Amino acid sequence: MQPWFTDAKLGIFLHWGIYAVNGVTESWAFYFDEISYADYMAQMDGFKAENFDPDAWADLFKRAGARYAVLTAKHHDGIALWATKAEGGRSLAAAAGRDVLGDFSEAMHRNGLKTGFYFSHLDWSHPDYPTMRPAQIGKPWMESRFGMAEPGKEDPQRWERFLRFHRAQIREVIDGYQPDLMWFDGAWERDDEQWRMAELRDEIAEHAPQMVVSRLMDHSDYQTPEQGQPVLPPDGPWELCMTLNDSWGYRESDTNFKSPRQLVRIFAETIGGGGNLLLGVGPKADGTFSSEHVEHLEALGAWINRNDEAVYGTVRGVQPGHHYGPTTLSADHKTLYLICLDPPVDFVTVKGLRNKVLKARTLQGGEVLNHKVVGGFGEEVPGTLYLDVPEHIDPLATVIALELDGEIDMYRGHGGHG
Repeated sequence: MQPWFTDAKLGIFLHWGIYAVNGVTESWAFYFDEISYADYMAQMDGFKAENFDPDAWADLFKRAGARYAVLTAKHHDGIALWATKAEGGRSLAAAAGRDVLGDFSEAMHRNGLKTGFYFSHLDWSHPDYPTMRPAQIGKPWMESRFGMAEPGKEDPQRWERFLRFHRAQIREVIDGYQPDLMWFDGAWERDDEQWRMAELRDEIAEHAPQMVVSRLMDHSDYQTPEQGQPVLPPDGPWELCMTLNDSWGYRESDTNFKSPRQLVRIFAETIGGGGNLLLGVGPKADGTFSSEHVEHLEALGAWINRNDEAVYGTVRGVQPGHHYGPTTLSADHKTLYLICLDPPVDFVTVKGLRNKVLKARTLQGGEVLNHKVVGGFGEEVPGTLYLDVPEHIDPLATVIALELDGEIDMYRGHGGHG
């Protein structure tokens, strides 16, 4: 795992493709017969990207506090965003009239952001893809003419031809654009052996040893819970991918945006558990964002900017139960950051802290807070730390820094007894 990834904290996830033209669900629109496959593909000529300004995108992402951005190079519909030369590939490059992946990658790097590309393993448009069946179809996925051969009609030779196409497109993206991250998806209609994922991982390691990869089944660098926040954060590196409203791609009818307070809560709980938030934002077909997308990203970024000390350069905080809210720790484990998601009333508490607090201060305004320890049982069981409520309360979430007398030492026992 590359250090830049674990310290990035926030990435922007961009689903941008043919589906943005009419604002339909990406790929799933024809899979679930919301519209016909022909009507879905008829959108191709409308993808003009005429107002796509990748430097403006990068500026917005930086204002949001993001350190990386991931763009859909190819979704399940099989329509590439670059001028693929792989046999059987289809592309939006001619409709857009430009090298979208190249322009995006160069602008992100020019503005100090790491670049990632989303790539779907499956391809519901390639004629050689629906030629095999997995040993077991795992729910909630289902059989479909786009992804499965009928029982008894499998064709291993055609599947081998598809794998050559699959590998050729991956090489085109990695060799052509040298991303910092490849965000794979769509492996569920086959098993690990059919995809030969271990072989693919070895090929990637040979071509791009510094590149971070996700969703290669058991061969990934980190875990990627989707839409639902984990109650117990995964061990090791992880990333929560979640939409800003209810849609990955642009849908004009979807106005169910998460409020700034909700975004801050989701973000704080994610980084407190040691993960990154990959926030999904769908650009319009012309390459612009809706005003609601911009406003919500800027609101999240303003909070991050006010509290950046508790965000960047930190690691996962203490386990739940010590503080009523997420926490993060400085890299040296000598400063504990308390994130108060709700406005504190009367006092803020921390249980189980063995360390002496040298100073308690708010990140916004630097207000020094009085504090005392109440209770405790001998030298083994610490009392509860009580802190005065700050005079200034952040409307989204107030952050308090506790400067400790050494590396943090937390008590995890059952309490004192006589």
